[in-house]
Amino acid sequence: MTDFQSLVDHMGAMSCVVSVEQLPDGNIGKYRIVAGNDAYVGSIERPAPGTEMLTDKFTPNTEYTNYLTRDLNFEDACYQAAVLKKCVHSYAHPNRMPVWFNMSFLPLFPDEGNLSYCLYMMEINFEADSKRMSTISGDLASAVLETSIKLRGTPDFKVAMKDVIVDIRDLCDAEHCCILLVDDIRKDCSVLCEAFSAFTDLLPMEHYVNKEFYQIASTWEQTIAGSNCLIVKNESDMEVVRERTPVWHDSLVAAGAKNIVLFPLKSQERLLGYIWAINYNADNAAKIKETLELATFILGSELGNYLLVDRLKVMSSRDMLTGVMNRNEMNNYVDGISESDDPDPGSVGVIFADLNGLKEVNDLLGHSAGDQLLKDAADVLRGIFDEENIYRAGGDEFSILVPNVTEELIQQKLSEVREAEKQYDLVSFALGGSAVDNAHNIRQALRQADERMYEDKRKYYETHEKYR
Repeated sequence: MTDFQSLVDHMGAMSCVVSVEQLPDGNIGKYRIVAGNDAYVGSIERPAPGTEMLTDKFTPNTEYTNYLTRDLNFEDACYQAAVLKKCVHSYAHPNRMPVWFNMSFLPLFPDEGNLSYCLYMMEINFEADSKRMSTISGDLASAVLETSIKLRGTPDFKVAMKDVIVDIRDLCDAEHCCILLVDDIRKDCSVLCEAFSAFTDLLPMEHYVNKEFYQIASTWEQTIAGSNCLIVKNESDMEVVRERTPVWHDSLVAAGAKNIVLFPLKSQERLLGYIWAINYNADNAAKIKETLELATFILGSELGNYLLVDRLKVMSSRDMLTGVMNRNEMNNYVDGISESDDPDPGSVGVIFADLNGLKEVNDLLGHSAGDQLLKDAADVLRGIFDEENIYRAGGDEFSILVPNVTEELIQQKLSEVREAEKQYDLVSFALGGSAVDNAHNIRQALRQADERMYEDKRKYYETHEKYR
């Protein structure tokens, strides 16, 4: 029997020998850590902060899952090295630890019966090492560089991402590739971009993405189980998905997925979303993984910048309490439409909705109750108008500007608001509306709607004397 302990004791880096068991039916059995040098054993028994494993006691010839959650990527690297006798290198940041691992898997000879062996060596970086990340083949580096150039040189990030996702689909030779954004605050998902092969029966993600789909996406982190990605190549790997997240497994199979690559997209450790490839060329799994490990690092950074700019834009145009547009956006809209050179701008309608009794609610119940009243009022209006057409013009004032409507439709909408406000005990609007055939005359509609709203408010005060 080979003296594996002597072998690893001669290695300066953290090193161990891994055995891979080949079963009679051709499947793979257990992956065991046969022996480790002092540096490797120390990483288990005396770990650096944040790198603790499932146990702090090393026992030779035990399954690697004794130390960390099952990791399909680790298993595949060991299989490639031990069984297929390939040299494998990976530089990765597993989600389970705040470190980067520089890993090498080297084949060992000879096999002993149904056991094959590889030497696993690693070093730990607490920050990403750009030199380590750049040591990839020329064709892969070219593909990643092209992605970076497309994103940095574009005035339209979303358009550039559509090109990028097509390139990634081609690289993976996949039936479908997609980038899905995940918002853990709003508890929802949205598709940033996707690409399909020429011949596919797979449906666009818009058929699946809804509030319930967020619940599925929220399980992907536990499916990746602390690794940096999920590489599912065959039915055996798909069983791991079934064990960890059966609902997602069933939806994948129902959709026609036979394999999948799933990478989280992060910026400064904040999860932004995921990129995946479905029904990809599993023969190129190692190449795909190596490329996407670097590509997702770049994509995560660029996506983080884009979302930050987008959030700043939202903050400058939205009322942060109610979520509708703010007065500044209303003024921009009015100026733009009234000063437009369009000879036929169409009609426009204006509604003023002034919330009755806000001051009294603030005085009697406190500002938190007043804030909730404003949110409820905004929800009433959202149920009738597109959110982009609703503006919080002042403290208790809302305005709705609607293109291409008639005076009759505006009056109908006022009746709908009256009916909808009954859903809330405290929501009551003073309302006024008007429409003009030529949107260039929007200020005329604004004046008339304002006058009608104040007349409605006067009538309200006549019947609610305590609010005078």
